[in-house]
Amino acid sequence: MEMETTCLVQLAHSAGRRIALVREPDLIFINDFKSVYQLALTAIETGKPIKEIINAHLSNDILDYSAVYEGLHDWKLLPSFDHPENPLCCMVSGTGLTHKNSALNRQMMHQSADEKPTDSMQMYQWGLDGGNPAVGKIGVQPEWFYKGNGTMLKAHGETLEVPSYAKDGGEEPEIAGLYIIDKNGNPYRVGFTTGNEFSDHVMEKMNYLYLAPSKLRQSAIGPELVIDTDFSGFTGQVSITRNEETIWQSAIKSGEANMAHNLANLEYHHFKYAGHRVPLQAHVHYFGADAFSFGNKILLHDGDMMSVQWDGMGRALQNRLKIAGEEEKLIVINAL
Repeated sequence: MEMETTCLVQLAHSAGRRIALVREPDLIFINDFKSVYQLALTAIETGKPIKEIINAHLSNDILDYSAVYEGLHDWKLLPSFDHPENPLCCMVSGTGLTHKNSALNRQMMHQSADEKPTDSMQMYQWGLDGGNPAVGKIGVQPEWFYKGNGTMLKAHGETLEVPSYAKDGGEEPEIAGLYIIDKNGNPYRVGFTTGNEFSDHVMEKMNYLYLAPSKLRQSAIGPELVIDTDFSGFTGQVSITRNEETIWQSAIKSGEANMAHNLANLEYHHFKYAGHRVPLQAHVHYFGADAFSFGNKILLHDGDMMSVQWDGMGRALQNRLKIAGEEEKLIVINAL
């Protein structure tokens, strides 16, 4: 992707929230909007192109992006997209088995002695066979999972926590689609962002039916939201750094050229459910991983730095892993 893209960031300060346009090495504040959600909703309701609105509201106020990115400024990065008023109105979800390497890793986790293809490989093959329908047609349904609501979203520079009840925590370098449902229940794609769909692979490996709870973890998106890129193909890099030394890294690919499903099919099967088209809902939807360190038998330690960078998607998303120190505690449910 060599074309210049429009990238936005969301920022927080003791004075409140703002959004800004990325023009390396600077951030330019956008007046009158405190969130990308508000900006996108204005574009939907007025019918104006979102880039036109951005250009009309650009200010003369500039920040040093590097200072913000490195956490050295009073302005702090937020997740690249959220529901600014109610995080419970933001659904975080994803689809897996869209990339061959992900399916192979899942195959190795659950391979039986007879070496027959696992359910994971069968589902990946279904995607290859029927995940790229012609325009106007419905393709095969992909895997789908729920990760939580907006309270589980973290920004660049924040830690991703392995809770006391977890078995592990590991990075999943992905691209996420960002969406708003309009007042009439119609979904709109706002753009794409770099994501770390952080998951518990040790729990998942115990039994593939533990996939659902293994996904109920924090995840990170950002630092930038890209308005106008296409989804045809992406290349990037993922790495794990421990005590300032890179202990694992891999090239990664995503986008339609590298996946078993096309974007239209993935979006249709997410938004076909009426509960996913609630007016004014926000959605963060992950599109699957090409490689992750657990597939190479790497277990992350407290303080490890996870870094995900996609070419053309802005600066790298970096988050340290934090292992909760407390023991798992029983939650007592009160009766009325």
